[in-house]
Amino acid sequence: MSTELHPSIVALVSLAANIAANHPKQGLCQVDRLKGYGVSREQIDAVIEIARHIRDEAAQKLDASFDEAYAASAKPADPFAKIAVVESGAACCTPTPSGKSCC
Repeated sequence: MSTELHPSIVALVSLAANIAANHPKQGLCQVDRLKGYGVSREQIDAVIEIARHIRDEAAQKLDASFDEAYAASAKPADPFAKIAVVESGAACCTPTPSGKSCC
């Protein structure tokens, strides 16, 4: 049994990673490879949408965390602030605008 991934899967993963990481080359090389492998534009578009959604969601969460920490730094010290609060029922991610799952 071979554990190597098909080159089109590697190119899709690489494209998504480049987009999600804001890589300067943006994964354009992978787009050309995917077209050469016969991957449909719709499939490439889906990967792009999911990667952008994950990137944007991560940026929003980082911004919210920063804003929360920044706001807390202006308040007097709260002796209960370091007590952990457990969230429940939260989804691991939200769907993209067109409804595609990123999980």
